[in-house]
Amino acid sequence: MNPWMLYLVWPLIKFLIAFVIVQVIVAAMNWIERRVLGLIQARLGPNRVGPWGLLQIVADPIKFLLKEDIVPSSAEKIAYFLGPMLPLVPAFIVFCLIPFGPPPTFAVTHTNVGLLLILALTSTGVYGIILGGWASNNKYSLMGGLRSAAQMVSYEVPFGLSIVGVLMLCGSLDLVHIINYQAHHVWNVFPQLIAAFIFFVSMNAENNRTPFDLPEAESELVAGYHTEYSAMKFAFFMLAEYSAMLVNCCLMVSLFLGGWTLAIGGYGLTTATLKSMGFMGGLLGTVIFVVKVMTFMMIYIWFRATFPRFRFDQLMDLGWKWMIPLALINIFVTGIVVLAAPEMIINGSVVPVGETILAVAGAATVALTLFLIMKPRAHAPKVIHASRVSEA
Repeated sequence: MNPWMLYLVWPLIKFLIAFVIVQVIVAAMNWIERRVLGLIQARLGPNRVGPWGLLQIVADPIKFLLKEDIVPSSAEKIAYFLGPMLPLVPAFIVFCLIPFGPPPTFAVTHTNVGLLLILALTSTGVYGIILGGWASNNKYSLMGGLRSAAQMVSYEVPFGLSIVGVLMLCGSLDLVHIINYQAHHVWNVFPQLIAAFIFFVSMNAENNRTPFDLPEAESELVAGYHTEYSAMKFAFFMLAEYSAMLVNCCLMVSLFLGGWTLAIGGYGLTTATLKSMGFMGGLLGTVIFVVKVMTFMMIYIWFRATFPRFRFDQLMDLGWKWMIPLALINIFVTGIVVLAAPEMIINGSVVPVGETILAVAGAATVALTLFLIMKPRAHAPKVIHASRVSEA
């Protein structure tokens, strides 16, 4: 094939298709979130524009385009305009590196350090939030930007550390290899249950989603870092947030839940099985991947409707005192188990002993956690108020 077609034209076409699909999903998630929040909170969501409010996803961008674009007179103009762009660009570029189905057709690019590039790109999103908060020349916006800087730097550490155990098991930074490894062994969520939990909590914090929405905190900061943004610049911040949510859900599925495969131990819908089915097999793999991703997007919404916001000291304590030590312990234990219990051949089959031990330990951890949660608690002692004591 012509090198121009192989390395430029086809990747560009595939990226544009993926980009359009991602934007459709982002628009749909905006409507789904508002409807689901309304259902959970016993109120009506959007229901006026079109049947069931479906045309709300068309009305919103029209509204943003037609609204007056107000720029504060004392803002740093260049930095103010760059703020919404900086988180948006890397969130779009990352979709070039995420395989949505069996390659090469359903992956824009395939590189052996794809995961490293994704982490490098996604970590730059915080700069736009900090810049937007500072450039607005508003103390509430500045406070939101500083909160975001502290929060995203704090949770970037456990976010990255939680992936190390997966890399130790799979031995590659290539997402395609990691997904194929899980199809022929076991999904990493079992031997790396603690890492999956840390990754899941950290990705919520990275996206400033409830209960980690301190940088916005409407009740305290009047929307925080984007207080002074209106019209399309405000829409860019929201678009970047939803795109980043989608990226993290894709990573969660690829790293811990087998990606586009439905196989364990080489049995089921592996990449080879899907490829043998031709183009329809690729579409089936993509559907499996999207269903898994959308499940985690729905969990984002469920969290927003359920949990109250952390205090800032609680947020920082969780990151530095619990998540980072737990991630380091997980790396230490994974390394010891993998080295002490390598793969063994039993009855002609390769048995990953270390992964089995880690999976059993993860299951025991879940069982213990559920037991402690469900365990009946002793009744709290009756509180006697000082006023009543004085009356007595």
